[in-house]
Amino acid sequence: MQTIELSIQHHNGSYRIFTYFGYHRGINQIIKSISGAKYSTSKKAWHLPVLKEAVVQLSVKTKDIAVVDTSRLKQQLEALKKDARNKESRTTATTENLLPSNQFAFDQYIQTLVLQQKAESTIKTYKNEFLQYLKHLKNHPANEMDLNRIKNYFTYCFTTLNLSVPTVYNRINALKLYYEVVLGREKFFIELPRPKRALTLPRVLGENELTRLFNALPNLKHKAILFTAYSAGLRVSEVTAMQLTHVDSDRMQLFIKCAKGKKDRYASLSPVVLDILRAYIRQAKIKPLKYVFEGQQPGVRYSTRSAQKVFEAAKNKAGITKEITFHGLRHSFATHLLEKGIDVKFIQELLGHFDIKTTMRYIHVRKEQLVNIVSPIDDIFKKGNINW
Repeated sequence: MQTIELSIQHHNGSYRIFTYFGYHRGINQIIKSISGAKYSTSKKAWHLPVLKEAVVQLSVKTKDIAVVDTSRLKQQLEALKKDARNKESRTTATTENLLPSNQFAFDQYIQTLVLQQKAESTIKTYKNEFLQYLKHLKNHPANEMDLNRIKNYFTYCFTTLNLSVPTVYNRINALKLYYEVVLGREKFFIELPRPKRALTLPRVLGENELTRLFNALPNLKHKAILFTAYSAGLRVSEVTAMQLTHVDSDRMQLFIKCAKGKKDRYASLSPVVLDILRAYIRQAKIKPLKYVFEGQQPGVRYSTRSAQKVFEAAKNKAGITKEITFHGLRHSFATHLLEKGIDVKFIQELLGHFDIKTTMRYIHVRKEQLVNIVSPIDDIFKKGNINW
């Protein structure tokens, strides 16, 4: 008796129920007879509309020759419902208890962010900071606030709310966009004092700590996530956004699409990382469809928070007590290259930095030079202490 596994996937702009089973002419004919059934040549599988009736028909018509496994389908549907509920609650929260004129201001603000095509993370941050400001105003229209009252508000943020300097910095930038871009008040914030950011040095891991970190992960997919991040100095969002087509094994490059500042770049693909990526995909029960790393829902990228949790779990298991986050892998990559004598101008290009504040100075480097730089992960791996 055959087993037909069902999985919901996003395909050609909509969700569909895909069917997976060993070749069976009779099953093919039955699925073909179900209303709305289609065949995907790219995925080499039949798929059905996301309807209970379609699943019932499949189960009834194949009961003598197959068992329909709906366990994964039920998990995916529940995850989709939960995500929809979360989105609905977030949307409701943005419109609660706002003055009508401030609701209009908020709508204008969101429209401006979209039209400016800000990065998703920037939109999320600015939207939240502006919303907090509007909620604080209560019955005071935002478009009637003058600079003195805004100064008083930021004083309140520091003295009463005890917000950190980075948070207040984000809120200042969010309000600056509203008053100077949305309302067109040119240089409205020019007289607003800016809090000075603290100059902090990045936390990095040594080679022994990295070896312990990588060995602490028995899960090959989780190990591949951290390997990829460190080997090319990637941000967590760049790792989770990487698509299968972005891994170029012929030129041994990773294509980092539309990274911070909407800037494309190339990074070196370590032979060690290529091997572990191939091993992870070969052993994966559910093969990734679009992104190198996907979550429970096929074709949907692994969340940045999940990747961060992978790092935190590995760090704790490895007994690393440093206060360091996933981003520390990127700092470690850059620091280790500097220690190996790689010129800072090459490192700046590899990391995708813009100006003197991040990598001392901006110097353009030809891309073909970058692929000859050996990733520091290769040197660690050669010592034979990392298992995968």
